[in-house]
Amino acid sequence: MKSASRFEKIAARMWNLLNEGKPFTPIFTVGVFLSYLLLTQSSFSGAGFGFLMTVPLFVLYWKFDFPLFLRNYLWLPLIVWFFIEGTDSRLLPLFAYGAGLYFFFTVFFWGTIYYHLRIGTDWLNFTRFWKLVLKNSDSTSGNAQEQLPKVGLLLAYWQTASIEQTLDWSYLWFPLGLLLFAWILHHYLFDWKPKLPTEQTVDAPIPTSRKVYVLIVDGMRKDRYMAANTPFLERLRQEGTEYTNMETVYPARTVVCFSSMFTGARPEEHGIHSNMVWNTTGVKTDTIFDRLRDVGKTGKILGIAHLVDAFGAKDVHTVTAVMHNDVADRNIIDRAKQIVQDEDPDLLAIQLIGTDQTGHSRGTLYSEYVQKIEEADALLAEFCDELDRLGKLDDATLIVMADHGQADGIGGHGHLDEGERFVPFWMYGKQIHAGRKVDTHRHILSLGPTVAKQLGAAIPQDSRGVLLTEAFKEESS
Repeated sequence: MKSASRFEKIAARMWNLLNEGKPFTPIFTVGVFLSYLLLTQSSFSGAGFGFLMTVPLFVLYWKFDFPLFLRNYLWLPLIVWFFIEGTDSRLLPLFAYGAGLYFFFTVFFWGTIYYHLRIGTDWLNFTRFWKLVLKNSDSTSGNAQEQLPKVGLLLAYWQTASIEQTLDWSYLWFPLGLLLFAWILHHYLFDWKPKLPTEQTVDAPIPTSRKVYVLIVDGMRKDRYMAANTPFLERLRQEGTEYTNMETVYPARTVVCFSSMFTGARPEEHGIHSNMVWNTTGVKTDTIFDRLRDVGKTGKILGIAHLVDAFGAKDVHTVTAVMHNDVADRNIIDRAKQIVQDEDPDLLAIQLIGTDQTGHSRGTLYSEYVQKIEEADALLAEFCDELDRLGKLDDATLIVMADHGQADGIGGHGHLDEGERFVPFWMYGKQIHAGRKVDTHRHILSLGPTVAKQLGAAIPQDSRGVLLTEAFKEESS
């Protein structure tokens, strides 16, 4: 299986500028406004002045997410602006043009052309994808109910300022009013962020394992897992220790989740807040891989190219994401087998992407999504059979988990809608209690410090995750 090429890594970063909602909003708005002026052969006179007047609104919409039901309030500022300034006959064509471009980008370019070329979806995928976009609630550009009112206000404000080209009080108090409006909504109504541990991880004795294998089915919803036929994973769940209230982080984006999983740190500490990593150094905290090196051991992630930006190439073996989705997980498992034989790392985390990609391209509440979970089960069984054949499972621990779930719509994850927040998580091995259910509230931050202790390494310095001591048998036993 091919690794992600240098071109693919760069392309992935460029795609994130359009995929992540925060950068998409200003990029798309500027593109719509300027291309509309060109197509209609309108004068650019005043466009620069209008843009400068609109900058405060761009900043506010970057700062405030308006997640989930808060997006419903985004129409109010647009209505207020129309009430104050009135409507100009030139606004309606601009709005129609912007909305048309938005749905072309999301439904046809992203949902059909992009997914066909990248993972092999059908050319008719748009017949389902448009419905998923309208329902989608995550933090990406595919959240129509968030992006349309945001872009609509920015275009209206910019257009009005370009026409008037005058400084009046409305361009001062309206941004201030929007700031107050957004702050009140987020301060009093945005109350569903996970309450992550604030204290550093408290050390405790944990039995050591010779190897740890973390089997991550990216984007696997708990309820859809239960609907799937997964004999191998179900055996590990029933014969191991399951954490029934394992919570992800906010925002529940893949790179954010992995950064918390392998540092034990909260997003505000490791510094990763989306799949787009804006700095050149990755996570700001030390990782489990750093701590393993301190004791002469090795750890690797086998995953998507985005993870290199967070952890660096030395700790991540990349997999190309440009392949038919039906063979993606098969190729990843084959690569994982090769890594075990060639490098034999003490910690190997494998990211299966087929389930996540199916949720994004076809939705989570359809049979294709469950089918991908079942395929992941069979492939992980094959991988563990190979570990057993090589004698790697002796005194090893298997950890099965998802980094986040997925909501309805285009398999959305980020704002913690239904299906995203609580993830499957269980542990299996000779040191692990069989048939135990732990209902205590835990977070995916616990993975890093727990695995570090298992492998005889120090806990990462900024770790906040609680050690999963409930899963382990007493050392004397």
